[in-house]
Amino acid sequence: MAYVVSATWIVQDGHEGTVLDNVRALTKISRTEPGCRFYQAYYDPDAPSVINLFEIYDDEAAYQAHGASDHFKDLGFEKSIPLLADRQRAFYQTIDA
Repeated sequence: MAYVVSATWIVQDGHEGTVLDNVRALTKISRTEPGCRFYQAYYDPDAPSVINLFEIYDDEAAYQAHGASDHFKDLGFEKSIPLLADRQRAFYQTIDA
């Protein structure tokens, strides 16, 4: 079973461009991580302050490695998350058939 993460980042007013640039860079690097099956950020152009991330990993350990990576520490924890008004995450397991 794969490990699925659905995250929503709500960006503080005025910081949308910075966070979007960081998310673009983070997406490119995250897609190359071992254990990352899918990583896609998306948003509604009419609401650019709400950024959604949909991520699929081989397992929870691969997700934990993503969170501990240098690129997530830099682009996520240091450069983006401080600019958020809210951050929500939900975690799921896939149903294999």
